[in-house]
Amino acid sequence: MQAFFKNDGFNFETLIALGSAQYGAADVGEVLTVVDGIKNGDHAGWVREWRTMGERVRQEAAGATHWRGRALAELRASHYLSLAQAHADGVEDDEGLFERLYEDHRAAWDGFVASWQPTIRPFQIPYEDTTLDAWLFRAAESDEPRRTLVFNNGSDGPVTAAWFQGVAEALARGWNAVTFDGPGQNSSLVRKGLHFRPDWEAVITPVVDALAARPEVDEARLALLGVSQAGYWVPRSLAFEHRFRAGVADPGVLDVSEALTAHIGHLRKALEAHDKKRFDSEMSWGTRFSANLRYTVKFRFRPYGLESPFDVYTRALEFRLTDDVIASIRTPLLVTDPDDEAFWPGQPRALYERLPGEKDIVRFAAEEGAGFHCEPVGNALRAQRIFDWLDARVPAA
Repeated sequence: MQAFFKNDGFNFETLIALGSAQYGAADVGEVLTVVDGIKNGDHAGWVREWRTMGERVRQEAAGATHWRGRALAELRASHYLSLAQAHADGVEDDEGLFERLYEDHRAAWDGFVASWQPTIRPFQIPYEDTTLDAWLFRAAESDEPRRTLVFNNGSDGPVTAAWFQGVAEALARGWNAVTFDGPGQNSSLVRKGLHFRPDWEAVITPVVDALAARPEVDEARLALLGVSQAGYWVPRSLAFEHRFRAGVADPGVLDVSEALTAHIGHLRKALEAHDKKRFDSEMSWGTRFSANLRYTVKFRFRPYGLESPFDVYTRALEFRLTDDVIASIRTPLLVTDPDDEAFWPGQPRALYERLPGEKDIVRFAAEEGAGFHCEPVGNALRAQRIFDWLDARVPAA
């Protein structure tokens, strides 16, 4: 597949934007116009072009006379502004840009939520001494209890990703659907200062408890779909929370830390030796000479809430599925295994082989146009395979 950029991050996010057009979260012409104005590796240019398009589309939404046109314009604007936010940390002379762009993206998302039909219902999930923002999507303007998909976002996915990576297809098939901002994600990170945790069952169980109290949700027909880093969080949660009828890990992840440790070369020895002083010193030295590394460190470290690189990497090592946890998974689980998986290559198959109960694995091939992490430009095929599998295990009636 021909690349739009040599920069892997720019190219991958462009593919995500193009693929999201399948469910109305982008317009191909708008995406191609934006990327045409960006130079490879220019974070400031990336932010500027996506922000400009997002603001322009929000103006379109304000002038729309039909609810659907207004809602979809807000959805596209929200997605474009989230793409701008994704590289805000690369603009080094604008402190607070990340948070401001989050709020712009969220305002557009809230506009979509307020305009869409059937009515989307925002609600709060009690979590420890605070709450998590959540949204209930209904297949019809009714409080009839239905089978319900819980969509678990990845490490840095915007809330708009829930729409085009699961929610929209669920609604089309008669499911209700729910997504939420977990610790380290979106509003929980920016507004509430909550950070990643490896024991994700402490998040998912409150989600299920909140859903069980809602009239629109059939507690006996729940499914859990997780993308990207949630390919770890989903199986981890299912080992402890057994109220789901089925789960999907897209892709399967055994060890989150490998996405970080694969790139540190000789510093792995310092990490293994618990030599914090040397590890932090050499990481600091490296970021002095690479603006792209400074961006990556700031962006990837923020959800952990830790300043020291050594502390971040040590914390990430806790995000592993141990044999005893895997042995406790009783829920049927589908593992996706895309060609050219960039972050956790080989892990989907390794997870699948260790699972003890009902399980399936599905390959998404490059020749199908569905390779790469989370199948960004294969959304039609991805939805067909994942939801056919879910429909067989969580029937409509």
